[in-house]
Amino acid sequence: MTGSRVRSGLGVAAIASVVLASTAVPAQDQPPQGNPERGKALSYTCLGCHGIEGYRNAYPNYSVPRLQGQHPEYLAAALQGYRSGDRSHLTMHSQASTLTDQDIADIAAYFAGKPLVSSNKAPGSVPQAATLCVSCHGQDGVGIAPTYPTLAGQHADYIARALDEYRQGGRKNPIMKGFAATLKDADIAVIAGYFSNLQPSLATESRPYTRLTVGRRD
Repeated sequence: MTGSRVRSGLGVAAIASVVLASTAVPAQDQPPQGNPERGKALSYTCLGCHGIEGYRNAYPNYSVPRLQGQHPEYLAAALQGYRSGDRSHLTMHSQASTLTDQDIADIAAYFAGKPLVSSNKAPGSVPQAATLCVSCHGQDGVGIAPTYPTLAGQHADYIARALDEYRQGGRKNPIMKGFAATLKDADIAVIAGYFSNLQPSLATESRPYTRLTVGRRD
């Protein structure tokens, strides 16, 4: 009886070890940790657009997104999407295609700064068009998971543009595409307006230097 139990226990342990070995994520597959100081050094070109509050994409014309306070994991995923072509934007693809995974993690950590923390409270009534949105993006506009973008205080026209790109296929995300496909232009305007007015909000990383000051010694 005892021997049978021992053999049974060994069998369970062996099966468990196989399962654990098969499901363990190799260390090299873990996303790299971001270094914001290195990210700052890498972000000079990025700041030419993302470091100027109110700066607009030339064509089509819409506000460049605010990034400070965003989840760094989401920013990294977005850059990877531009690099792979899952997000359609010629300039961003050109920039991201030169970046390694470590570069992306570092840049994301720099721009995110101190990510916004959810209050888990709705600031008021949620409009009907946005009731499904808040299940992932939070009642206060702070994404409930690191890979879900925070939308609080984001430019309304940027949110509207992103939703339209999901709807048209410019951004490849099956969940967002399915949701955006059900929206009318009026719904998108309501959703964008709701999230853009939430506080505390995302912000624009202030540009720490300009071409005129680089290399100067006072």
